[in-house]
Amino acid sequence: MANSEDVANPETKTNPEKAPEVSSWNLPNAITFSRLILAFVVLAMLDMTEWWITCTAIFVFAVSTDFLDGYFARKWNQVTVLGRIMDPFVDKVIIGGTLIFLIPHPESGVCAWLTFIVIGREMFVTGLRSVLEGHGVDFSAKWSGKIKMIVQSITIPLAILSLSPEFGDWLGENKVSFLQIRDLFLYATVGITLYSGGEYTWRGLTLLKAQAESPKPDGLNESSTENSENSN
Repeated sequence: MANSEDVANPETKTNPEKAPEVSSWNLPNAITFSRLILAFVVLAMLDMTEWWITCTAIFVFAVSTDFLDGYFARKWNQVTVLGRIMDPFVDKVIIGGTLIFLIPHPESGVCAWLTFIVIGREMFVTGLRSVLEGHGVDFSAKWSGKIKMIVQSITIPLAILSLSPEFGDWLGENKVSFLQIRDLFLYATVGITLYSGGEYTWRGLTLLKAQAESPKPDGLNESSTENSENSN
């Protein structure tokens, strides 16, 4: 005969063990936060020093760690909510922040319109992703977003190095070619940013439309029918 307490309180029954929660204090998140610190170091150097070559080296090292946190998080099953929030946030700080701090240096080739396009795209896609994932729709990054990050990570060091007289003297006659390559990457940054933003927008609107047109589960339809009959 079943115990009445067990029937009255089913929570007393043995439940399967829950998977242990992953601590936010782990190596992947430590790498992410170290990249954030390096981002502020780069911004401070752009604002208060003229150590352009050193600033470029720190920037390159910082963005090169971008794949490490995600790689270790997936490999060691240490994906956390904090990491999912901070990783894209730090990427936006180091890319968008560096472009903003380069605007007062016209020799870098970075202008306000380029910075506006990059930051505007990031803000729009972030908002779109929040809406979609809030509805339970997967809106993970695609190849265009990854290429965008790579192109931007190449363009910015070229722009910073353009400010260095020592680097220009080292280039000698090749400085003109270097500036042409830099300008090419600046245009490529604008192009891939606009393309990526358009692709994400089209995909997001398509997913929202598909979700709106998807039929409701049978259980919901049956319950709504029963409720309408009971109300009559």
